[in-house]
Amino acid sequence: MKQILCLTMILLIAAQIPAQKTALSETRPLVFTGVTVIDISGGKLKSGTTVIVSGNRITNVGKKVKIPKDAQIIDAGGKFLIPGLWDMHAHSFTDNGWEWFFPLLITNGVTGVRELGTRLPFERINQMRRETLEGKILGPRYGAVTARVLDGTGSQILPQTVVETPEQARNLVREYKRQGMDFIKVYNLLSREVYLAIIDEAKRQKMPVAGHVPFSMTAAGVSDLGQISIEHFTDIFLSCSRDEDALREERRQGLAKGLTLRPASPLETRAGATYDEQKAAALATRFRRNGTWWCPTIILSGTVPAERQREGDSRLKYIPTPTQETWRNAVNASIRVMPNADDRKMRYERKLEIVGLMHRAGVRLLAGTDAPNPYVYPGFSLHEELELLIRAGLTPLEALQTATINPARFLGKEDEFGTIEKGKIADLVLLEANPLEDIRNTTRIAAVVAHGKYLAKADLQKLLSDVEAANLRNESNKKQSVLWDFTNRPNYKFLSDAAHICD
Repeated sequence: MKQILCLTMILLIAAQIPAQKTALSETRPLVFTGVTVIDISGGKLKSGTTVIVSGNRITNVGKKVKIPKDAQIIDAGGKFLIPGLWDMHAHSFTDNGWEWFFPLLITNGVTGVRELGTRLPFERINQMRRETLEGKILGPRYGAVTARVLDGTGSQILPQTVVETPEQARNLVREYKRQGMDFIKVYNLLSREVYLAIIDEAKRQKMPVAGHVPFSMTAAGVSDLGQISIEHFTDIFLSCSRDEDALREERRQGLAKGLTLRPASPLETRAGATYDEQKAAALATRFRRNGTWWCPTIILSGTVPAERQREGDSRLKYIPTPTQETWRNAVNASIRVMPNADDRKMRYERKLEIVGLMHRAGVRLLAGTDAPNPYVYPGFSLHEELELLIRAGLTPLEALQTATINPARFLGKEDEFGTIEKGKIADLVLLEANPLEDIRNTTRIAAVVAHGKYLAKADLQKLLSDVEAANLRNESNKKQSVLWDFTNRPNYKFLSDAAHICD
């Protein structure tokens, strides 16, 4: 009897093996026919192209290719295909923010993200990255992730780990390496000796260092030491001011008095007003020579959230109510620090000017948004950042490169994504109009392919509708869903644009 049972079990297991293989082989290839592929490297338009996707890879691209018999065929005549877009500075992992954050990214064709800081534990970060990659959660591809930001004594940003000694710094770098993090993010209040220890240990561990320019350092100094990227305009305004020395001394004295949050808005305003183009050009030369990348996040300019708050925005329906309240409070605090609209406008225009100069000098740029800072909408605002890069002087192709091939180069994964070629990952965006004629056409999305999964316009709209409906349910249930909250934080003296919840 036992022999019969064993034989039966063996036969059952054997019977299941072909079924599993068949299921895998029956995954239908996806075929775009008649599409215009945009060559991100050179800007050429390859019209009348057929693109075949099998699983999550592009398996063929050309005008005369054999179409598999069982394929799902998409007639893409008159449409344009670009690689999936990347937001190279976002905070999408914290709490349950991904429940609304991820759909907003995907519906906007943002299929890749660099995660710049979260308070999730290491295990949860790795789980989230794994589950999105495996398709268990519909979300972006994570090219690089880190955990908590490393900051100095007195830090009140979230999420952070305060590092006070070089030994502690080295231990943390080694721990981040062991836990599978891809890089270390540094912040404003790190002392010089702690920062130098982080840089040294990171080199030993072969881990990049990215982030802010600590107050104890300069933009030129961190570039020389090998910091791989500088985020936002941290230290850029001061470095490009003809009054740099005096402003740095004033900031040093302010820090000594306990004004410890971020770069002082009044100081940065005066730095912007004393802008020296020659100093900016010298800094750009330094960045180019050292291979320092820059993610300017122009969208964070104080003018943008202040105006949005007054005008309202239809996209607020996709943002949880507690997060909206946090946004309003943060922007109000920011306006109190810098109440003069002309000052905000000047800083905004100066940022555009500096980005243009850096780009012309050959500094390598990355598109990023720092979502979900106030009125920076996940996914949506990446398109706005591309528009701002155009205003700064980039061409539509160059702006597209900051969100496609440049991220691939930055991450050392040019063979994986960034262009539409045979063998590359099939993260794609199908557009109804040519973005090389008008960058705003990146918002005219007909379909998205994320991790090889095809999402038609109706699917994308349903994702948005589901987020809106979930927000309404959560509001009626008074469920809290906020990534960062200023409400329960202690009172402190604002040195900076408080609209930045965590950048």
